[in-house]
Amino acid sequence: MRHIMIAAVAASGLGGGLAGCATTGSAPDQAASAPAAPAAVTCNADPAQDHIGHDATQAMGTAILKDSGARTLRWGPPDSAWTMDYRQDRVNVRYDAAMKITVITCG
Repeated sequence: MRHIMIAAVAASGLGGGLAGCATTGSAPDQAASAPAAPAAVTCNADPAQDHIGHDATQAMGTAILKDSGARTLRWGPPDSAWTMDYRQDRVNVRYDAAMKITVITCG
């Protein structure tokens, strides 16, 4: 008998707790409360082509990011393999053993 009373008290406590989670009224307008999507950033490597032949330095990377409009930069050391994932907001900069920039592309 005692086990039955404990189970009944526990069950009634759960029911009361769930009732407090119930919502009333209508849901707020989702369109009005949704944050605005960030503007798409797209890389354009054409304006950065003047940097080919320069030294691969942090300052040059900053300039390439600015000129290309990209959000991120990926350096490509000599004889290295890259993943083939494409990101429209990334500029890729390859350089040779002498640390000279050889290729600037987007993706």
